Amino acid sequence: MDGVASVTQCPTPPGDSMTYTFKATQYGSSWYHSHFQLQAWNGVFGGIIINGPASAPYDEDLGTLILNDWFHETADQLYARASTRGPPTAANGLINGTNVFGDGGRRFEAEFAPGRRYRVRVVNAAMDTMFRFALDGHNLTVIAADLVPIVPYETASVNVGIGQRYDLVIAAAAADVPADDAAAAAYWLRAVPSASCGSRHADLMNIKGVVRYRGAASASASASAEGSPTTSMLPYEDSCADEPAASLVPVVPLDVGEASRQDPFVVGLQVVDGWFKWTLNKNTFLSDWGYPSLLQAISGNQTWQPNQQVVTLEGANQWVYFVIENTGFDHPIHLHGHDVHILSRARGRHSPNTTLQLKNPPRRDVVMLPAHGHLVLAFKTDNPGVWLMHCHIGWHTGQGFALQLVERAAEIPYSKSVLSDSCATWSSYATDFNILQDDSGI
Repeated sequence: MDGVASVTQCPTPPGDSMTYTFKATQYGSSWYHSHFQLQAWNGVFGGIIINGPASAPYDEDLGTLILNDWFHETADQLYARASTRGPPTAANGLINGTNVFGDGGRRFEAEFAPGRRYRVRVVNAAMDTMFRFALDGHNLTVIAADLVPIVPYETASVNVGIGQRYDLVIAAAAADVPADDAAAAAYWLRAVPSASCGSRHADLMNIKGVVRYRGAASASASASAEGSPTTSMLPYEDSCADEPAASLVPVVPLDVGEASRQDPFVVGLQVVDGWFKWTLNKNTFLSDWGYPSLLQAISGNQTWQPNQQVVTLEGANQWVYFVIENTGFDHPIHLHGHDVHILSRARGRHSPNTTLQLKNPPRRDVVMLPAHGHLVLAFKTDNPGVWLMHCHIGWHTGQGFALQLVERAAEIPYSKSVLSDSCATWSSYATDFNILQDDSGI
């Protein structure tokens, strides 16, 4: 279980607690966040680092650098508008929780020493924004995609989808910098929203931090600072696409076997009583906060309702292919409990003639599904549990863009008493305070 309300547990009410104990079977950069309503996008998230080998050398680890869009109303306040009129415009964007706004605020700052190599773990925790990440005047060496180490490649900027993570190594310039000129020794660190993804921002080019070279005179990072960088970003092609598949080569090679089953899914959008509802195969996801799927599975439930969007997987260590056909909007697709192998990702429809990459394809846990395109994903049934797959755009999650795997139900490790007790606590709280579910449950 991994903390998804209505899927692996009941919500945890105020005053109660839930302890998650897990084995670190992978290493790299990830993040945690609430999976109840839209809490995550009010700031209930943080980075996770599991130390391990890297595919390129570095001298210093700067930790996670979390990018997110920011609204000046709560996500809960904006949900009805987003679900009836379309997504609202973000007032700002943040880098590790900070930025300027108007005449106030401060920018994120980091310090480099000449000649040193810095590891940066970029996380996109946005509600509705894909970011292009760059540091002016420096190349980025990409060494991991999500929790998968990759063969290093160099680029001027990297496109980071919602929920995705990239580990980067940035080499500081070898030469000394002018100690008396703060602007000359400073570079803009940029998170530029992708216009191609439909991201709505009040100021697209103002989500920036500052990297200064050690020994240079310090300058304020306030909204009207003197000594702010004067650097420019290299040209790039605005895109809502993942990094090229040819660049995302896993260091540890894994080939994909023949499918034991192949499931097709068609993305759709409906308007129900004036509210937008995303669908897969014409069903919109709905799960009950008070009766999570995991509790149902371990209780022997075999009669799932269509809107629970359950895919039952019983065989062990079998290859499953998902073929997802899309409409006119790009979506970041996240599967819990597994890395997915990306066999095909392209504009246009999937067909029997579509070439699948089976030999060491890219693998990760969040993949961009292209507008008017398709995605073919593969994973192995090697992790018993109930696992959510969903679009990582926050509005779309609430509007039902999801399905769930019930994988090898008879082998799921669980504590029924913990689940039952926590659900009883939630039920009491929900009754006392008249808490009503108003979204998909996740």
